[in-house]
Amino acid sequence: MKTALLLVDLQNDFFPGGALATPEGDSIIEPVNRLIEMFERDGLPMYATRDWHPEGHCSFQEQGGPWPPHCIRETPGAAFNPAIQMPDSAVVISKTTTQEKGAYSGFEGTDLAGRPRQAVVSSLVVAGLATDVCVKNTVFDGLEEGFDVTVVREAISGVEAQPGDSDKAMQEMVDKGARLVSIDHLDL
Repeated sequence: MKTALLLVDLQNDFFPGGALATPEGDSIIEPVNRLIEMFERDGLPMYATRDWHPEGHCSFQEQGGPWPPHCIRETPGAAFNPAIQMPDSAVVISKTTTQEKGAYSGFEGTDLAGRPRQAVVSSLVVAGLATDVCVKNTVFDGLEEGFDVTVVREAISGVEAQPGDSDKAMQEMVDKGARLVSIDHLDL
């Protein structure tokens, strides 16, 4: 059984300057690139989720949702941050692709659970944005799907809609069974 890297929503709109920015998002670029390098060196699979919203998505404030318009498909905001060394081998998983359905988890409404299983993957190492929203929900669903899940502390950052949301999310992930580790203690 193998380990795969799961990169969550590393899109321009979630980095500083984006439509729905994580204030400290830039701090994860170097650790994420280190993880990508480690997984590429070992020939391990990588998956990258992305919000891929249509115009007028139900999660947008103008439609009664909680968020400003963000990650509208085929726009610069929906593109992966160019500072991330996203390999061509990464399997891109698009979520929230219909106007009337939202999803915080990379597993919801996608084939993400099946792809790692086909590659004989039993463990996921998770990095990305945002700790307190899509990372947390993706980790919860990964655990529910039966994967061992490890979250790399330096490679996640939160929106922090309320102060302390990221710390609370990290504790919730650990309480559900995820491991939270430093990149220097990651064991592949």
